[in-house]
Amino acid sequence: MASLRLPTQLVTRGTLNHHNSSSSAASSVSLSWRRSLSPENSIPTVPSSSSLNRKPSTVVPVTCTAAAVNLAPGTPVRPTSILVVGATGTLGRQIVRRALDEGYDVRCLVRPRPAPADFLRDWGATVVNADLSKPETIPATLVGVHTVIDCATGRPEEPIKTVDWEGKVALIQCAKAMGIQKYVFYSIHNCDKHPEVPLMEIKYCTEKFLQESGLNHITIRLCGFMQGLIGQYAVPILEEKSVWGTDAPTRVAYMDTQDIARLTLIALRNEKVNGKLLTFAGPRAWTTQEVITLCERLAGQDANVTTVPVSVLRVTRQITRFFQWTNDVADRLAFTEVLSSDTVFSVPMTETNSLLGVDQKDLVTLEKYLQDYFSNILKKLKDLKAQSKQSDIYF
Repeated sequence: MASLRLPTQLVTRGTLNHHNSSSSAASSVSLSWRRSLSPENSIPTVPSSSSLNRKPSTVVPVTCTAAAVNLAPGTPVRPTSILVVGATGTLGRQIVRRALDEGYDVRCLVRPRPAPADFLRDWGATVVNADLSKPETIPATLVGVHTVIDCATGRPEEPIKTVDWEGKVALIQCAKAMGIQKYVFYSIHNCDKHPEVPLMEIKYCTEKFLQESGLNHITIRLCGFMQGLIGQYAVPILEEKSVWGTDAPTRVAYMDTQDIARLTLIALRNEKVNGKLLTFAGPRAWTTQEVITLCERLAGQDANVTTVPVSVLRVTRQITRFFQWTNDVADRLAFTEVLSSDTVFSVPMTETNSLLGVDQKDLVTLEKYLQDYFSNILKKLKDLKAQSKQSDIYF
């Protein structure tokens, strides 16, 4: 059996030609999606005048001898067989749960970890171990899979490019080589408008790389998760801790990840969506102050708000750029700066809802989501308090 050679690292530092020169110059490290998808070719490093003085990435060929490598195009696999990458994340777990409820055969790609993702198995999914930063572990997970749903993202302690660029490119190349019939990729709204932000630049480059790979695909840009607001605002307010915000009027149309999962699977079954770029957004865009005010009202108590001026974020980002070991901090601050600027992360959903056959009224509003959360948590706190009083009387 002939073996398939897959490149370990597929990243190059080159000048992007999808942005204008002034925008590209703002980015300290640029990426290029112009690649040869031939599994026999490695990818050269393209020098960039704007890149930092770092050693170029090397391309090390990996020999894959998995039996599934010989799957020819058209080899029958069940359309209900899907692989969810990043299945333990905020969005990934909702994709898994929804897909299982709708009768899909779900396989979850998770990194080897001390605490196994047993809850995925308890739901009925199959769990396979692999690591996007180690491309040689990927092919075996794709055996017998029809569709890949890519929800993965790097951990906070990792360099952004390790998973979100190098790992994703390796995954796309493997999917192409193995004959995967559909690939769903989640990106960020407005990522094409902010080349100065590494994470958003990487997302846009990955979109283009996927588009040019020849894979049948759907790209879905997201604005924000309602679930993220619980740890950021709701819990600190209940615990009377500081809530961090900025003085910028940024508006974000947060969306419930359960709705994102539902719409994703509708799109998966709709052949008219193949090859399209969709943007999912919640019913309304909210500023940070509006979210905090809503949480205060539902919690029945005031928040201890600490406001960080956007100018401080900019200065901090510039300082961290001076040191190599803080480059990743600067990259994440760049994204925070965009979220804290005068930007609207929202888009009308009329056309998307019409294409998917979805009624806007069926999408959960932020008011409803937070009201349900505070009602449940306050009821539990009340019950715990009552139990505590009963114990005091008993003793």
